[in-house]
Amino acid sequence: MSAPPQIPGVVTRAHQLSRRRGFVSSCRNETGWLLASLAASRNGTLAESGTGCGVGSAWLRSGMRAGSRLVTAEHDSGLVEAVREMFAGDEPVDVLEADWKELAARAPFTLLFLDVREAKRAGPDLAAELVEPGGLVVLDDFTPCATWPPMYQGRVDATRQQWLLDPRFTTVEVMVAVDASVLIATRN
Repeated sequence: MSAPPQIPGVVTRAHQLSRRRGFVSSCRNETGWLLASLAASRNGTLAESGTGCGVGSAWLRSGMRAGSRLVTAEHDSGLVEAVREMFAGDEPVDVLEADWKELAARAPFTLLFLDVREAKRAGPDLAAELVEPGGLVVLDDFTPCATWPPMYQGRVDATRQQWLLDPRFTTVEVMVAVDASVLIATRN
């Protein structure tokens, strides 16, 4: 994996928060570098569902262009408070105490990171309404698969298949590590 060895400061702070909170399901660095790169290609409002301890948000923020904004939604009030503190004074970042579906009030987005299981399983219907034409939807935490239909634990991976076949999106699966892949879907 080729990636700079130095992690952006905001990401380091998010990792520290995750360790203090015992939060183990944070965004992987391989996925993070991809998020930062995609954020750097976007203008406008970016969004994340499932803030957690803010690792994914920090990666998005590290790549964001000047003039862009980031809105992230988390339902756990304790995590929201901690992540707000971490981003204190960072005007372009808005941490909402809300269910991921409440992001609709801030749409359309130029990039939407679906980082919560329920949002991924909801499929492309709501995401299609949240993302502007040409906008990106990123879904992480997939296990790479070289077969069609895509399989996971001996069964067809219905979530992955649904995203790969939805005519409203052009979707690709990208391996970010030997044991991890990400779906990137561009809204047609």
